Amino acid sequence: MADKSSTNAYWEANLGIIKVCLVIWALVSFGFGILLRPLLSGIQVGGSDLGFWFAQQGSILVFLALIFFYAWRMNKLDKEYGVEE
Repeated sequence: MADKSSTNAYWEANLGIIKVCLVIWALVSFGFGILLRPLLSGIQVGGSDLGFWFAQQGSILVFLALIFFYAWRMNKLDKEYGVEE
């Protein structure tokens, strides 16, 4: 990965993954937990409504899943561009 175009392509792909992860995280934590909570209040999950579940547990679980997804995808991207460890 010595040439500049390959380096730029690598970082553009990296930033694309980061942007997708941040949008998902914002949608789940802020959108489902706060903004859409009244719409989700009729759906029961584990004794409470779905909006409350997203605000308390769901956003944390999605955040953890995004961390593992990002690590997996970056390892794959590193192999594609020849910069793996």
